[in-house]
Amino acid sequence: MHTKLKTALVVGAQGVIGRNLIDHLRTLDDWGVIGLSRRGGVDDERVRHIAVDLLDAEDARAKLAPLGDVTHVFYAAYQDRPSWAELVPPNLAMLRHVLDALEPVAQDLQHVSLMQGYKVYGGHLGPFKTPARETDAHFMPPEFMHDQQRLLEARQHGKAWSWTAIRPSVVGGFALGNPMNLALAIAVYASMSKELGVPLRFPGKPGACDRLLEMTDAGLLARATVWAATDARCANQAFNINNGDLFRWSEMWPFIAGYFELETAPPLPLSLDSVMADKEPLWRAMQARHALEPHPYADVSSWRFADFVFSWDYDMFGDGSKARRFGFHEYVDTREMFTSLFDDFRRRRIIP
Repeated sequence: MHTKLKTALVVGAQGVIGRNLIDHLRTLDDWGVIGLSRRGGVDDERVRHIAVDLLDAEDARAKLAPLGDVTHVFYAAYQDRPSWAELVPPNLAMLRHVLDALEPVAQDLQHVSLMQGYKVYGGHLGPFKTPARETDAHFMPPEFMHDQQRLLEARQHGKAWSWTAIRPSVVGGFALGNPMNLALAIAVYASMSKELGVPLRFPGKPGACDRLLEMTDAGLLARATVWAATDARCANQAFNINNGDLFRWSEMWPFIAGYFELETAPPLPLSLDSVMADKEPLWRAMQARHALEPHPYADVSSWRFADFVFSWDYDMFGDGSKARRFGFHEYVDTREMFTSLFDDFRRRRIIP
C-alpha cells in the first residue's frame, strides 16, 4: 500500500525561498509540486509551473480553479513597494486571492504555510528586543506580515486545515532577479572589487560591523518549512528558523575577503545602490573576459537590500529554540553556508 500523495502549491516559486523549497520537495517521493509565479517556469516530471498575476483576483481564480488536488500551500510571494504602508494592500490582496480561489476547490486542503521574517518584530524599523521570540507583541501598524497572519487566523477558524508562520532571518540561497539576495550581492561586489584591483571594504554604517547577526540557509529553511507543515504539533504556531549561530561582520568580512583572495581595508560607508549604478559596462566586460553566463546586470543586483542589511547598527537575531523544542534540530554553519553559496555561483558561471 503506497502513501497518499501530497500536493504542494508553492506560491512565489521563482524567489530564493520558493526555488529552494521546490528543490527540497523534489527529493521527497510522496509530494507532487505546483509552482505559482508571475513569470511561470519550465515544467518537468516532478514540478508543474503556472504563471499568474495574484494581484488580479480573476486571474487567480481562473488559474487556481483546476487545482483541487492541492493539500499544502506554501506561501512565499512578495511584492515590493517604496514604503512600509504601501506594502500592505498588494501583499494582503495576493494572499487573500490565493485563499479565495483555492479554498472552494481544494477539498483536502490540510495546511497553509506563511513565510514571514523579522519584520514581524520590527527588525526593519530600528533597534528591537533581541533575541526576538514568537510570543513578542505586535507593534503599531502598518505591517503587512501582521495583517497576513491575522487574515490566516480568521480564515482558519472552524476549518479542517491548519497554518504555520515561518520566520527566517536574512535568507542565503540561489535565485536570480531577486531583490533580496544578500549572498549574491556580496559575491558580485567582491568580484568587481577584485576586477578593479581594490580591497574589499565593508560598505555599511559605522557601528554595523560589530553587531550580532544571524542568517538562515535556504535549504535549512525549506526543510524546516515542510517539517512544520506536516507535523501535527506545529499546527497554528509561529517559528523562528535560523542557522543556529551568530556572527559579526567584523569577523565574517575578512573570512569572505579570504574566499575571494582579496585584501580588506577599513570600512567605508557606501551606498551600493549608488556606487554600483554605473557598473553594468564593467559587469558585461567581466562576463566576456571570464566566460560567465550572460545574465542581465539587473538580475544580479540586490544593492538596495544589501544597503539595508549593512545599515543595521543594532543586533538582529531571534530565539530559535521553539523549533528545537517542537522537534526540528538541524543547524548550518554560516561560514560554510557562504562558502557553499559562492562555490555554487562559480559553478553556475555567475561570478568568476
